[in-house]
Order: sequence, then C-alpha cells, then structure tokens
Amino acid sequence: MGNGDKKNKSSYVKYILILVVVFILSGMVGAFFANALVDNKPDYNEDDKKGMLVAKDKATVMIMGVDERADDVGRSDTLMIATLDPDKNQAALLSVPRDTRVKIKGHGFDKINAAYAYGGRKLTQETIESLLNTHIDHYIKINVHGFTKIIDALGGIDIDVEKRMYYEDPWDDDGGLYIDLQPGMQHMDGKTAITYVRYRDEEGDIGRIKRQQNFMKAVMDKLVSPTIIPKLPAIVSAVSDSVETDMSVSEILSFLGTLQDAKDNGLKSEMLPGKPVYIEGISYWVPDISKTRQILANTLGIKINQSITTSIHEDNIEYEESIPDNAVEVTEKERIKREIAQEREERLQRLREEQEKSTKRFKSEVDEERPRTNSNREKVETREETPVEDNTTKQKEPVPQTPTRDVPAIDMNTTGKS
Repeated sequence: MGNGDKKNKSSYVKYILILVVVFILSGMVGAFFANALVDNKPDYNEDDKKGMLVAKDKATVMIMGVDERADDVGRSDTLMIATLDPDKNQAALLSVPRDTRVKIKGHGFDKINAAYAYGGRKLTQETIESLLNTHIDHYIKINVHGFTKIIDALGGIDIDVEKRMYYEDPWDDDGGLYIDLQPGMQHMDGKTAITYVRYRDEEGDIGRIKRQQNFMKAVMDKLVSPTIIPKLPAIVSAVSDSVETDMSVSEILSFLGTLQDAKDNGLKSEMLPGKPVYIEGISYWVPDISKTRQILANTLGIKINQSITTSIHEDNIEYEESIPDNAVEVTEKERIKREIAQEREERLQRLREEQEKSTKRFKSEVDEERPRTNSNREKVETREETPVEDNTTKQKEPVPQTPTRDVPAIDMNTTGKS
C-alpha cells in the first residue's frame, strides 16, 4: 500500500470517527442519513427482478465472520443476512449455518463455507444471492481473530449466559480451547465472548447460531450506546484492522441508525430452515427453499406472485435431484456427535498440514545452507592438496613452512547446524 493510500485510509477513518460522534450525539443526524442505504440502491430492471425477492425500500447486508490465517485463504465461520427497513426502523437477521449445502458456481454443490475458500467474499455473496434469490446490497467482512480486539475496544459486552457451559478441546488449532462459563448475566471481555460463541453442546450448529445472534445483539447494543463515545478512537483502530466493507460513510451511519431504532422495536432473528443430512459420511444442512424464500419475502414485505412461485418450484426440484440416493437424514443428537468428531478431525488435518509446511521450510533452509558449507570444505581441501614445488635443483634459501593445521570434518547429517 502506497503512502497516498495510507493517507486516504487515515483521513477516511478520521472522517468516520467524527461523523459517528456527531451521529451518537444528535438524533437529527441519524434521521438525516436514515435512507442512505436504500437511496443508493441500484435500479434493477424487470429481467433482473423477475422471480427475485427485491424491495426498493429495504436494504440487505451480508455479515461474514471469516477465520483467516497465515498461508491459508480462510473459512467463513459466521454468515448472517441483515435486512433493514429505515422507514419503519426495523431490522432482521437471518443466520446461515456454515454446513448449509448450496450450489456454488463452478464447483457444484458444497458447503457454504467452502465458497469463501473457492472465491472469497465475492463468490460467497453470489452463492447467497442464488440461494435466497435476492440481491445483496452491501457486505461487512470481519476477521474473527479481530473480534477480540473489537470487543475489548468496546469495553466488553454483556451477555445473558443461558446455562452452565464447560468444554475442553486441547486439539483446537488456536492452541487449545477451554470454556468455563456460569449461567446468568455476564460482562465479558473479547476472549471470553469468543468462547461463548464457540461453545458446542447438544444443539450443535443450531445452538451456536443462537449464541452468535445473542452475541451480535450484545455488540449492537453496545455500539449504539452513548457510553461508547470516549472509546471511539480504540474502536476505530480495531475496526480498521479487522473489518472490510463496501458501505460509504453515509451508508454506515444509516446502518447504525436503523439498528439503534430497531433495537427498541425488537431485532428479529431466525435461522435458515432446513434439516440435517449425511452424504457419504459428511454432515450437511439441507435448506428448505420454500420456507426460506417465504421468510425473506415476509421480511421484505413482498407478496409471492406467480413468477416467484415458479422460481421456488424450479430451485426446489434442482436441490432435491442433487441429493444422492445414499443420503441419510439423522437424528439431531447423532448429527451433533458426528459434527464434533468431524470438526476435530478437520482441525487435526490443518495441524498436520501446518507441520508439513514448517518441515518443508526447515529443509529448504538447510538445503540453502549446504552449498555454502560444501564450498568452504572444497576450498580447504584444495589448499591442502596443492603440490609443493620441488626446489632441490635450485640453490635458493629455504622458505620457512607454516605448520599444517588439521581441519575438523563437517558433519553433513546434522540438522540446522554447521
């Protein structure tokens, strides 16, 4: 990134900071930017809208929590679609399980979190648009490792822990996972809040999604609180490193303003309807297309017409025909048991891959060192084996010889030593 880009980014962040402060201090500013999300929506033609769930006066925002690592493209672990109605000050969250079986362009049917590995945010968004048969207006991508910094910058969040939560997993690829939470209202720092979201129980991914929604509500409550003003510099710093979005400043303010008002009206939250299915030993969440589209239509205030009905019917057939005959619908308890075992195996596999990469890097460094070592040894041997000129026939004064020094042998089998 050039100096010009850094200056622009710094100015942009400062601009957001100033506007957010003004926004929090004055409800009039929030009202002024209230419709920015929908005013800037593109005008879709009739062909683009045919059979699709699109509302001009509503905005859709894809919220992604991505687990990005060094030497790894990352995975989409959290995926929500926020629907906002600035006029009515209402908002809704639709959570998409990461095991949801979807059609990914160019890759066939696979889990939704695989879309990020195949084509990043853009392909994930295209896949979600195909699944919901709608247009996503904006996105917010958050690095899950940045969640901790953001929560700490907020001064922590308050979450009502629904039950006793205890879990240990020494094989977790973040260096081990230890969760120990008591029931009741808890004030959590970033590290503790993340363990709450990651907790696994008999509800499996469904339970985790409920906790993700509780987590998001707690963060939103804190974000729109006036007590956040003195913490803004730290928040902006944390957000700038961990969050990516395509929203403009006015759209961000509209987004926050709608959430602030929607909090009082009740933030609706639902999970993508479907059922657990095992295909060739792999766990999937198979979506119910009809129910999903009906939920979205209700949220957007759209009546189901013949064109939309036809689209739903066609997509239903495609999904049903894509499921192999050997697919097995399992009980929730069995699915969770297999899901936990599968996730642990995936983590172990990533650990093995990281160890292999580390070993290859080490061998490469050793191989680079060897030519220099061989070259030094050859120089020594050459110096020792140079024949001494025979001066017996010449009557010159003898030249004193330097005593020969034994050179220690170099063990080429040592690892990382020379």
